[in-house]
Amino acid sequence: MEKTDIIIIGAGIVGVSTALELQKKGLSVTLIDKSGPAEGASYGNGGILASCSVVPVTTPGLISKAPGMLFDPKQPLFLKWSYLPKLMPWLVKYLKHANVADTRRIANALMPIVGDSLADHQALAKGTGAEKWIEPCDYLYVYNDRAHYEKDSFGWQVRREHGFHWTELEGEVFHRYDPAFDKSLGFAVCLGQHGRITSPGDYVKALAAHFVKQGGHLHIAEVDAVLRENGQVTGVRAGGQNIYADKVAVTTGIWSGPLVKQLGLSIPLEAERGYHIELWEPNIVPKAPVMVASGKFVVTPMAGRIRLAGVVEFGGTELGPSDPPFALLKENIQKAMPELRWKEMTSWMGFRPAPSDSIPLIGELDKNSGIYLGFGHHHVGLTGGPKTGRLLAQMMTGQTPNLDITAYSPSRFSL
Repeated sequence: MEKTDIIIIGAGIVGVSTALELQKKGLSVTLIDKSGPAEGASYGNGGILASCSVVPVTTPGLISKAPGMLFDPKQPLFLKWSYLPKLMPWLVKYLKHANVADTRRIANALMPIVGDSLADHQALAKGTGAEKWIEPCDYLYVYNDRAHYEKDSFGWQVRREHGFHWTELEGEVFHRYDPAFDKSLGFAVCLGQHGRITSPGDYVKALAAHFVKQGGHLHIAEVDAVLRENGQVTGVRAGGQNIYADKVAVTTGIWSGPLVKQLGLSIPLEAERGYHIELWEPNIVPKAPVMVASGKFVVTPMAGRIRLAGVVEFGGTELGPSDPPFALLKENIQKAMPELRWKEMTSWMGFRPAPSDSIPLIGELDKNSGIYLGFGHHHVGLTGGPKTGRLLAQMMTGQTPNLDITAYSPSRFSL
């Protein structure tokens, strides 16, 4: 009979961070993933430690903009129309938050999770060998001109309220900072004290390898069920065998929803189908990661390539990738960097876990259940992974986190 102190289901950045934090506390930890470390969204993300990403997609005005975006093939929002009936219940809940008060409430919840991302990653990776993948850098939002930037004034106001400062780079000042971009992009906001991961998959795999080297157990298997007796967790069934533990954490991204539903909690969780393309051996590399506001995509310099990410499609988890999002990313980068050339292009599609209120679930499923949840980070899973792991480790060992965790409580969906 296999027995461990704690089981972590899901070996993405949240699960691996949680496992490492618990291991530091002297606990025996078993990490279980159906595909292995960093094979999902933790591989395919934009690679930016985007501390300033406290503003949700659901800002005021989204309801009026969304239909036009869906019918415009040049906009970074796509929908598999056959999926719309399944999407509607979640979408109605999601759009209800597109107002000033909820935007500020969501930002207040995200800030403690993502606001110190660079430092959180550096602390997590220290002494693991994964440090080499972390690169401190600026992060830029690039606009056509000042008027274009001012259309986003509410989002920038919210960031200012949370203590973010930036430098405005206009016209030739921006192009001297980074000559890689076309002159049609004439205004940039430059935020310091951010970071990038130069190969996200390799980074999380290196963290997981350190966990194993320090005595942690890694199982490549699919979890079929969480085992309980009298409401208290006793372990999991994975790959045809029972593994017993005193506590279990569910950190498996979009796949957490069905697993948690088996445990009696139905969460309005939708899969954002995220796309990226990578351009290998480029002749031009941006100085720092850039969000190109007109196309809502990021350009991140990585090891040997540039990664372009940021398109959103709704269509569930069963259908394969669509061609138009990849084509749009390629078209947009050619507009933004017309001199760019590359040797090879690769592509990826994966699933971001999106709760309807844009706030991750971090906490115990039910009081004294021993089952803890850590998922639902939308676009900021990599950014907020280490802090989420630290919070979960504190909760799972009876420590009181030094911040108000009410906003993240899974119980908000059981009311």
